[in-house]
Amino acid sequence: MKVSVVIVTALLLLGAVAAFRTLEPKLPAAERGRRLAERTGCFACHGPEGIRGVSNPGRADKTVPNYEGDLMMFAESPEEIRAWIERGVTPKRARSNSWKAERRRGTLRMPQFGRRLSARQIDDLVAYVMAVNGKPEPEDTLAARGRERIEGLGCVGCHGAGGRLARPNPGSLKGYVPSWDGADFPELVSGEREFHEWVQDGVSARFKTNRLARFFLGRAVLKMPAYRQRLEPGDLDTLWAYVRWLRRGE
Repeated sequence: MKVSVVIVTALLLLGAVAAFRTLEPKLPAAERGRRLAERTGCFACHGPEGIRGVSNPGRADKTVPNYEGDLMMFAESPEEIRAWIERGVTPKRARSNSWKAERRRGTLRMPQFGRRLSARQIDDLVAYVMAVNGKPEPEDTLAARGRERIEGLGCVGCHGAGGRLARPNPGSLKGYVPSWDGADFPELVSGEREFHEWVQDGVSARFKTNRLARFFLGRAVLKMPAYRQRLEPGDLDTLWAYVRWLRRGE
C-alpha cells in the first residue's frame, strides 16, 4: 500500500514539474528588453515602442531619435548602443565638442542607466533596439525575402519586429504570442511541415486534435490567421528560410 502511495506521489510530482516547464514563460531577450524599456521610461522620450521620438526643442534634428530609422546615425554597433544606454553617449561623441554643444542646446537629454540596470538588463535593451532596427539582417537572399514578406503579410503585428517579440495575448497558454526565435517555438512547431500548417491554416494538425490546445487557442484574444488564400508563390519557403536564419544558432 505504501509503495503504491509513493509511486502515485512521484507520478504527480513529475506531472507537476512537466506542467510547470510547459507553462513557464520563456521570453526572448528582445521582448524582455521591450518590457524593460516600457517600465524604465524609455518610451516617454523615444515614443511608443521607441519608434516615434518626441520633439526636442533646441536641437538641430528637432526630435529625440527613434530606434527604427534614426539609430544608425547615432550608433553603428551593439557596443555603441550599449554605451548610449550605460553612459548616455558613445566614447566617440563624448570627445566631440560640436556634439557637446548640440546636447547642451537640447531640452531633453539621454540619461545614464549604467548604475540603474544590470548587465543582463542592458543586454536585453540592446537586443530590443537591434530588433526594432532590423539588425542584424539576413545575408541569404531567401531568408531576406522572408523578412520582407512578414511585413507584407502583417506577421509583425502580433509577432513584433522581425518576428522576435512576444506581445501579451490574454487567455493564451502563457499569456503572450510566441516569438519565432524564442525557446517556446519548438514546443509549437516541430519542423517545416508543421510550420507550413500554422501559416496556411492558422493551426497545426497536431494542435487541432489536442483538446487542451484547442481550449487555449479558443480563449486567446489574438488568434493566428489562416494565410492559405493570401500567400504568394514561394512564400512558405522564404518564411521558413527566415525562421531558420533566426534560429541559426541551434
